Order: sequence, then C-alpha cells, then structure tokens
Amino acid sequence: MDIKITEEMLIRLYIDVDDLHQSWQMYEKEVRSLVGKLTKPTREPDLSPSEVCCIIAGYHLSGYKCFEYYYHQIIQDKYGSYFPKAPSYERFVSLMARSYPLMWLWSLHCCLQSRRNGLYFIDSKKMEVCHIKREHSHKVFGNARKGKSSTGWFYGFKLHLVINSYGEIVNWLLTPANVADNNQELLIKLLKGLEGICIGDRGYHTALFEWFYVNKLHLIVKPKKNMKQNVISLMEHQQYLKKRALIESVNDILVSVCDVEHSRHRKPENAFASIAGAIIAYRFIDDKPCIFIKYNSHKLGLAA
Repeated sequence: MDIKITEEMLIRLYIDVDDLHQSWQMYEKEVRSLVGKLTKPTREPDLSPSEVCCIIAGYHLSGYKCFEYYYHQIIQDKYGSYFPKAPSYERFVSLMARSYPLMWLWSLHCCLQSRRNGLYFIDSKKMEVCHIKREHSHKVFGNARKGKSSTGWFYGFKLHLVINSYGEIVNWLLTPANVADNNQELLIKLLKGLEGICIGDRGYHTALFEWFYVNKLHLIVKPKKNMKQNVISLMEHQQYLKKRALIESVNDILVSVCDVEHSRHRKPENAFASIAGAIIAYRFIDDKPCIFIKYNSHKLGLAA
C-alpha cells in the first residue's frame, strides 16, 4: 500500500481538524469563564493550531520516513502556497509540543466516527523508545518502562488498539510497557460502551469475563496451552478466533504506511503527537483491511 500525500488529502485533513478546533475553542471559552484566566504562551505562532496538526497528520500519509525531508520538500516546497507562513523546521518542531492536546482530541474524534457493529478485535503493539541495553541511560521518556512481548524484552510503551470488523480503530490507549494486556483498569477503559463480541489473544484472560458479559460484551480469547479445549463452548468461537489476524494487518499498516514507530524525538509531547497523527492518518486511508462475518447474539446468550 503506497500512499502519497495529495492536495485533496491535505484539504480534507485541514477541514476536519479546523472544524474540530473551532468547536473546541467555543468550549474553551466556556471553561475560561468558569475557571478563570488560563496560562497561555505570550507569543502566538504564525501557523494556526489546525495547520500544525494538518502538517503532522499529513506526514503519516506522505510515505516519507524522515520528517525533516517531508517538511522541506512537501510543506515548504511543493505545497508552500498552502502554508505561506510556515516557519523554519526547527521552529516547527518546537510547535509540535503545543499541538499534542489538539492531536489527541482529533484522534479520539476519529475513533468516535468508527462504526459500532458488534464485532471487535483487541491487541497491543510494542513501541520501543531505545534498545533494551540503553534503558538506564535513556533520558527523553521518563515514564517509559521495561516490558515483554512475544518477541522478547523491550523498553518503551505499548499501543493498545480496539478495531471493528471493517478495520476501523474504535479506541486506543498508550501505556508503559510494563502494563499487562489483561490489566482490569485498562480493559474497562478500552472496551467501555461496546456491545457484542470482542476477540483477543491469550494475554487477555481476565477475571472480568462475567462483568463484561453482564454489560453485553462477550470477550472471546484464545485458550492457554495448559487449558482444556472445551473452554470454547460454542463452534462460533473458533470461527471468530480465526479472524483475529485482521488486527495484525491493521498494526502492519500503522507501522509500514503510517510510520507509527517514528521515534526520533527529543520531547515526549512530540512523540505522543506523532503517534496520534498516525492514528488520524489511518482513519483517512480508504482501503482498510476488513472481514465480512455475521454473529448471532442469541446463540451467544447476549441481548440483541
């Protein structure tokens, strides 16, 4: 999948984030009237927050693997007429930290637009910030931790995703690497408000099966090797578990196309804005991996 940023795509990105930013400004005024004066930077940049966010999200659709080359060749050169007040690359990097709240809000807005069709998949992906041997000398990410994945130990974070059967991201969270996949607080945040079926791997065995079931969500996970195979009580479960590779395809697109692992940052805020930018960019990809499978909520004992 080879995606290049186009004029039409940049316009779509800008309109989407600018509409959200204007709505947020109206809400922010109400907050200020209740809370009082909020601390803001004394100098306003020439680029608007919407333009900054548009440029960040556009990078993750550009096919570039170096943000500096993308900024010089695409933003300042090819589409310079759209950003006549674009500052130097060094100045723009300093503006990325300010854009993180709006980028985070925009990514959640994209998730809310995903369809709730009753069939979901959950998985986590490691996000390394440095080699495991340099964990004690690493100073950029103070809340990064040591964790273990299926490929071994690593140092950094975990990106937790929930997608639907259309390949759309329904929810996401970023946690330190030492947070387990079946952490109860994490699962409640990720799966809050979802109804139907959610498929995960062996790492999602939890004591919350009954709690989710009462809340109309059937959590189906692959049985552990030391478990008896009759844990899967219905034949439909095996059919769903075979489709779990869908979320692996989404993870692969986030890495190879959207460059979610872009880790050459010197500020945590820049890195988090970049990760949110990859989630947003994925929302604007038209050909997402998907499956077409129906589930019968009555056979599973769930309310329709």
